[in-house]
Amino acid sequence: EVQLMETGGGSVQAGGSLRLSCTASKFFAGVFSDMGWYRQTPGNDCELVSTFTRSGPPYYSYSVEDRFTISQDKGENTVFLQMTNLKPEDSAVYYCAPYCFSGSVCQPACDYWGPGTQVTVSS
Repeated sequence: EVQLMETGGGSVQAGGSLRLSCTASKFFAGVFSDMGWYRQTPGNDCELVSTFTRSGPPYYSYSVEDRFTISQDKGENTVFLQMTNLKPEDSAVYYCAPYCFSGSVCQPACDYWGPGTQVTVSS
């Protein structure tokens, strides 16, 4: 089964925290070490938020570094995104997907593998 399931979204006030989870089916076993989190708002591009890479530390976009932390439980095939000090501009649908390395042909990261989870941050 080809499936990614994102959960943990919700509505919080600015400064609050949420923990997102993404459970991957065995289809993704070969790329589980490269899983990342993306987000998208209506009418805008899919944005990479954070990802594991095959070597080196996890990547974080400038807008979330020092506030978000990516982690994984390989035994449970689950990737997490701990989000703290949330800001209204963090509001989006969050998706997990394998990171697409340069030169690779990949499927879309947003709105393709899983349903996503909505995060809404009010000011």
